[in-house]
Amino acid sequence: MVICIVQGNRKGSFYLDHRTTDFKFNIITDVYVTPVNAHDSIPYLERLDQQRNCFSFKVEAVALDSGYLTAPICKGLDERDIFGVIGHRHFQSVKGLFPKRKFIYDPTEDIYTCPNGQKLTYSTTDRERYQQYKSNRKQCEVCPFLSQCAQSKAKQKVITRHIWEEYKEKAREHRLSKSGKMLYKKRKEKIERSFADAKELHGLRYCRLRGRENVQEQALMTAACQNMKKIPNHLAKQG
Repeated sequence: MVICIVQGNRKGSFYLDHRTTDFKFNIITDVYVTPVNAHDSIPYLERLDQQRNCFSFKVEAVALDSGYLTAPICKGLDERDIFGVIGHRHFQSVKGLFPKRKFIYDPTEDIYTCPNGQKLTYSTTDRERYQQYKSNRKQCEVCPFLSQCAQSKAKQKVITRHIWEEYKEKAREHRLSKSGKMLYKKRKEKIERSFADAKELHGLRYCRLRGRENVQEQALMTAACQNMKKIPNHLAKQG
């Protein structure tokens, strides 16, 4: 959730409120504020571990939006034996070119196969931990699908794959499962509702104090107020 600092009629200094809610009662269990230029995925695993260690939570599953679909997070959830359900981000492929899904990966041979049946073999791994798979230029030059495949002057197709891509593929399988679909549907009812209440009912759309620490303080106080309303209601229902 984005929070904007307001001073008079001027707006600026945007921050992000990262929060976690529990599945059963939608109680806010963690609030953490970062500058707006910090990607959602950066503090996630650290905040998850902080909650598990502080409250002794036995986390079995988590539901996250597509901003968290990164290889490190998928790998981290798998290592923690947590069933991760993460939204899918649709990337628009270049018009007229084959999308990446048309290139089939074979994990046993560690190769990609293009729509025309040519094999793209492993070439190198860059500093960002992406492996590059390249086609044979001589075969590409005479391929009838060249204009739909590669636009480079070298007439060669290059496919990249993260070294932890298998964990992302596992997360995609979770999302498409029956349990995954149920969890992701509940995510909209839980965390998005919590953000909406904070903005509309508790004034967290804007903050008048600059600095991450001041915004963090307001976000924590807002979350405390929200929990104070929810906890008595749940206790009353339980008699």
